[in-house]
Amino acid sequence: MMKIAIAGRPNTGKSTLFNALTGTRDALVHDRPGVTRDCIGGVFCDRPYQIMDTAGLENAKSGIASDSTNMAIDAVSRADAILFVVDGRVGLTNEDLEWAKLVRRKTRAPVLLLVNKTESAKRVGDVHEFYKLGFGAPVMISAEHKRGFDEIYEFLDKIAGDTANETVPESAPDARIKIAVLGQPNVGKSTFVNRVLGENRQIVRDAPGITRDTVKIPTHFYGRDILLMDTAGLRRKAGVTDDVETLSALKSLDAIDKADVVILVVDATRNIENQALGIAARVYDAGKILCVALNKWDLIDPAERDEKLLKLKHQFSNSFHQIIKPMILAISAEKGTGVQNLFKRIYQQWDISMAQAPTSLINRIIEKLVADRQPPMSRLKRPMKIKFARQTGRHPMKITINVGGASDIPESYTRYLRRGLATALEWEHLPIVIEYDKADNPYDDK
Repeated sequence: MMKIAIAGRPNTGKSTLFNALTGTRDALVHDRPGVTRDCIGGVFCDRPYQIMDTAGLENAKSGIASDSTNMAIDAVSRADAILFVVDGRVGLTNEDLEWAKLVRRKTRAPVLLLVNKTESAKRVGDVHEFYKLGFGAPVMISAEHKRGFDEIYEFLDKIAGDTANETVPESAPDARIKIAVLGQPNVGKSTFVNRVLGENRQIVRDAPGITRDTVKIPTHFYGRDILLMDTAGLRRKAGVTDDVETLSALKSLDAIDKADVVILVVDATRNIENQALGIAARVYDAGKILCVALNKWDLIDPAERDEKLLKLKHQFSNSFHQIIKPMILAISAEKGTGVQNLFKRIYQQWDISMAQAPTSLINRIIEKLVADRQPPMSRLKRPMKIKFARQTGRHPMKITINVGGASDIPESYTRYLRRGLATALEWEHLPIVIEYDKADNPYDDK
């Protein structure tokens, strides 16, 4: 697949262009320069091209800006084509000239010069000055209004050659497991992602709030194709005063809905806060598989590990009704210990969650549970009869039970059934929902 990099100095509209070309809102867009830090990958909405949104190129010798610029330059050097974006309202700057020289030095790939924010001719300066960048004739576009894109497609299709007529099938199933990595700031999420990727793809620094975008990275790890999503750290609402952080947090929470599995990374050296439990609650409510990764486990005194792990499992078990046994695994993202085992367990649970339990088996389990412990009497002192049960959904695993007096079945008995079903079907690590239906058994007349 042809690789395309979007490059340029900060605040020229690169992320807006990325979102327009991919038909997504994956890249965080804000008027403030320097919002994008990591490289955001995506696919053209109607072309089989891989596109990369890079951080704004800045003259920085150290710090986050330096790391972001180095990653952007690396993406440019690996690309098959470059979209170099400048700001038509501001006009040509010395920074544009400097970065144009760097791009020419780092790659021999074709470059298309895009003059963005040209929706109003009155606000655009002398377009001809952009010829000084050495990329040929500038193309006038408006990323916000999706204007001028025809020349972008013509440029890329010409480079792609025979692949230009290929399109991405709209109904093609994605066999990759989508795994979102969530957690509070500075718990080691990006270090964990880099460990899985086997490269320093994400910026890692000993400071909170480094990652801002939700970065989707396709990769192959431990025998499976996965789509890894590194997200921004989530803090308590009271601690969030910056609007960029608010947008980052919303994208992180949105990743829960888009994921099949969520890895909640927590710092084993700190106590588990209510914020982490709140993230777990969102995951379970969304019906997703949750794996809690106890990171920095190598820093815990071996004499304290068993007690700490047991305490945490009890804390999670007592906090959520949807789950029987929380999947909590100790790792060290920095050293790599426990990471493969974590993914092995995740893959096992994913395979279990994709299976359809036989209706006959579910009813045998229910019959045994009822025989061992009869349902309580209804408010009218009538026996509540469980007639028939079947699996009606996945993610969460959903069991619908036909009963008499469904509204009177107490939560304590539902928890009993949930626990019994989870144990018998090996669903103990999966969120389970039990629904009651007063409809007749559909198999009574068969």
